Amino acid sequence: MRLWFGVFALIAGLGATMAADTVPATGGNIELTGMRHAHVQIEFGGKVIHIDPDVQGAALPTAKPADIVLITDIHGDHMNPLAIDRIKKDSTIYVIPPALTDRFPGKTEILKNGETRTIDGVQIQAVAAYNLQRGPAAGRFYHEKGRGNAYVLTLGGQRLLFTGDTECTPEIKALTNIAVAFVTMNLPFTMPPDEAAACVKAFRPRIVYPYHYQQQGLDPADKNQADFVAAMKGFAGVEVRTMDFYPAPPAGPGRGGRGGRGGI
Repeated sequence: MRLWFGVFALIAGLGATMAADTVPATGGNIELTGMRHAHVQIEFGGKVIHIDPDVQGAALPTAKPADIVLITDIHGDHMNPLAIDRIKKDSTIYVIPPALTDRFPGKTEILKNGETRTIDGVQIQAVAAYNLQRGPAAGRFYHEKGRGNAYVLTLGGQRLLFTGDTECTPEIKALTNIAVAFVTMNLPFTMPPDEAAACVKAFRPRIVYPYHYQQQGLDPADKNQADFVAAMKGFAGVEVRTMDFYPAPPAGPGRGGRGGRGGI
């Protein structure tokens, strides 16, 4: 198992333009760019796909116009109209859960948990993403079952998972043949790194990226990511890769380093 440490942190420090990681696929490489928090840009076969665009991302001004935008949940760190406005074009197709019906400026495809559809040549599977135990009060959850989607995209014969806001649900644990998984981890809203690692060990993607990992009050900002990497150490068959989803702001008068922002 190869572990990639700090590569994207170094690149991010050199400027706002982020370098893409690559995954071989039939018909060419899939290019993956970590933007911020839960925002990933995907390029393959001449198409540009964005997951959960985030307006706070330093790389957003260099993001490419979207052919497809997928939104996982209703919260502002996943559904951000300002960010969508920056990357949309007249032909952009929006893929959303039913809770976001009538919120988008163009063609919209609504996918319920468990549905699979081919959209603009891309097979997209919506997987249930929700809390099993965590919520703001007894009997309540931060993310109710049926509201949010994780997504599995099939590109060039490779299956890519983006978990969105979730704990390790039975639906995610049951997934098979996942080439690349982006897995969330932050408390109290999703799950801690050890639970995320146990989940990954259950469904065994070939490559995993921790994302959506910043948590209020944790220092350094990438502690959850580092703890996840440590929890996966020695587990054969899954390559752990990392991206810096929270690059430090440029230094300047009166400006410090990273804050402790977290999202739901």
